[in-house]
Amino acid sequence: MEKNFYLTKSGFKKIRQEYEELKQIKLAKTRGEAPAVLHSEEVNPEFIALQEDLGLLDIKLVEMENIIKNARLIKVPPKAGRDQVNVGATVLVDINGKNQELTLVGTLEADPEKGRISNESPVGRVLLGKKAGEFASLDGNGKIIYKIKKISYNLS
Repeated sequence: MEKNFYLTKSGFKKIRQEYEELKQIKLAKTRGEAPAVLHSEEVNPEFIALQEDLGLLDIKLVEMENIIKNARLIKVPPKAGRDQVNVGATVLVDINGKNQELTLVGTLEADPEKGRISNESPVGRVLLGKKAGEFASLDGNGKIIYKIKKISYNLS
C-alpha cells in the first residue's frame, strides 16, 4: 500500500522544483565526458565516483517521483468541517497552562521548532478530529493535557 504525502501548495511546488533540478544535474553528469576506464586491471577512481553519484541521484529521483505521485494537497475543508482539527489546521492549545499555536502539516513539511507538526506525530494524532473546547491527552494517564482553544485554517 502506497503512502500519501500531505503537502501545502508551496511545499508541493518546492518538491517539484527540487525534482527538476536533480533531473538537470543527472543530465549534466551523463552528457559530460565520463572518465574512461583504464586499460589495466584497475578501474579509474573518477569513473567509480561518477557511477556512485549517478546511483545516489537515481535513488533520490525515484523517492521524489513517489512523493509527487502520491502527493495530496492540503486544502481548507468545507465550512462545516472547519470546527475540528484536520491536516492544515492551525490550533491554539493550552498545554498544562501554557498557550501554544501548532499547525498540522504532512511529515515532509513538519518543523516542530516553528510549530509545524506532522499529522503522524504523537501530538498530531491526538489532536486530529478534536473540536474547540475538547481535551486530548498525549500519554494516556493525564500528565500532558492539550485543551483545544481555537481552530483556524489559513493555508498559503
